Amino acid sequence: MARRYGGRFSPQPGDTADRHDAPARLDVDPVGGRANLMFLPPALLTFTSLGAGPAGLVLGLAGAGVLAAGAWVLRAGLTAEAAFHARRAARPPAVPRKILAAAMTGTGTALAAASGDLSVVGPVLYGLAAAGLHVAAFGIDPLRSKGMEGVDTFQHDRVARVVEEAEALLASMSDAVKRAGDRTAETRLARFQNTARDLIRVVEEDPRDLTAARKYLVVYLRGARDATVKFADIYARSGDAQAKADYLALLDDLDENFAARTRASLLEDRGDLTVEIDVLRERLAREGVHSE
Repeated sequence: MARRYGGRFSPQPGDTADRHDAPARLDVDPVGGRANLMFLPPALLTFTSLGAGPAGLVLGLAGAGVLAAGAWVLRAGLTAEAAFHARRAARPPAVPRKILAAAMTGTGTALAAASGDLSVVGPVLYGLAAAGLHVAAFGIDPLRSKGMEGVDTFQHDRVARVVEEAEALLASMSDAVKRAGDRTAETRLARFQNTARDLIRVVEEDPRDLTAARKYLVVYLRGARDATVKFADIYARSGDAQAKADYLALLDDLDENFAARTRASLLEDRGDLTVEIDVLRERLAREGVHSE
């Protein structure tokens, strides 16, 4: 008698519904290949400096170190810039990392040039040119806030801290579930993360929703993170089907509750707008202003 072949990594009969779920959002790495190429010059400079004299070796290695540090700072700057553009209301990054990276690139280039030219003018010109090309290639950091008109800065800072913690919890969940090696669990978790981020965006756009949503974005996400870690540990060791079923059921419950909280926040916002419109109409009526 024929028997169906399958294993822990094979599609299961109950997994069909997951294939028709809404696809997870595609998160594009904001760093990109151009930024990664910035690690190539310090590597080449390190090797070419080994054959130089004592002064050339020291200056070359110093320049390579500064260039490598600038490449790391650039990566952080691009990530911070992407996070800034992803939000409707945001303050500019506290540290202008891309500008700092350009300055470090110019300094590293000047040190590299000085290793073969002990004059001052030449290395300085090379450094200025490198810094200018860096700015032309990667731009500068956002320097102005956006969408902050009429926003309570204290409340906005509270929201920013909660959002940062929530995003960190979601990221740790993604890292943990990979240890389980189960594609269905990863897909289902990604769908829940999309729902959670919808609530995050609502809170960012209207900080007044923070009080009601804080429990979801902090307490519930912490519990979900802990459950994900435990599931990954158990499933990676034993492939327990019941543990997987319980975990997927938990994600379903979380998804429904987070979606309900998001809908409630949107309805509350619409209710606030209706109240403001009614109050304004009453004031206009008292002033004797009537629409024709």
